[in-house]
Amino acid sequence: MHDHAKDPARGVRGASSRRLLAVSLAITSVVMVVQIVGAALSGSLALLADAAHMFTDAAALVIALIASTVAARPANDRRTFGYQRAEVFGALVNAVILIVLSGWVAIEGVRRLVEPGEVEVAGGLMLVVAIVGLVANGVAMWLLGAAQRTSINVRGAYLEVMGDLIGSAAVIVAAIVIVTTGWVQADAIASLFIAAMIIPRAIGLLREVMSVLAESAPKGTHVAEIRDHILSTPGVVDAHDVHVWQLTRGAPVFTAHVVVEDEALRDGRAAGILTRLQSCLSDHFDVEHSTFQLEPAGHIEHDAHA
Repeated sequence: MHDHAKDPARGVRGASSRRLLAVSLAITSVVMVVQIVGAALSGSLALLADAAHMFTDAAALVIALIASTVAARPANDRRTFGYQRAEVFGALVNAVILIVLSGWVAIEGVRRLVEPGEVEVAGGLMLVVAIVGLVANGVAMWLLGAAQRTSINVRGAYLEVMGDLIGSAAVIVAAIVIVTTGWVQADAIASLFIAAMIIPRAIGLLREVMSVLAESAPKGTHVAEIRDHILSTPGVVDAHDVHVWQLTRGAPVFTAHVVVEDEALRDGRAAGILTRLQSCLSDHFDVEHSTFQLEPAGHIEHDAHA
């Protein structure tokens, strides 16, 4: 039997989302300071862009931590689902920050290419600082890797760290080119590459956030398939008003009106039908929160909407 207590790596990655975000924030903040100093000393635009991205990530991680803390608050009479949706708003802010940042990097990179002037870039220092950033971002991504699959908020932070890692790799390549050839425009090209890599991921995150806020069915969830499972349950005659949405990533919610045989209601089989329906949603579709309204056949004409 594997002893997880003796597996410190697994233990660190299995920490709570808030703790993982806090550790990532500490790593990001330290590397950001290193990159700002390195950019000032080396004159590298790409390194400065990466530092700006780090600064934005630090702010986004603070937002994510606040959202995660709020989301952990229990439900009450006014917010009956609790505060899980706070994670979605945190991810929305992260997506907007990423898009604005990438736009700034692109504009500045083009300006450097069009008007290079007498730009001098210390490629050696740029290379050392970029390697530090690459290693730090790799560690942060590894820490967030497991939690980002179930939390849209952590997912936003994970994508930002991924952008940082890619940016650090681009800076390393540009630094090597500058050191070996003296072609300083490689620095501006690396900046444009960073922007080009950030934008699609930011738009993807924004699209996911808007899908949640629009209460669309979760990606990969097929309402028709769920309805077929419901109809295959013994005692079920029909199903209507079927709705499925998600509060945040990994938190789907399902409701439906289910018409059952009159005999099932009379002979006490309704409780068993309800249990099978909820087990079906949980086992086959990973929906833990499901609500079913059981109705007699004669009730369809008065209440059916879909």
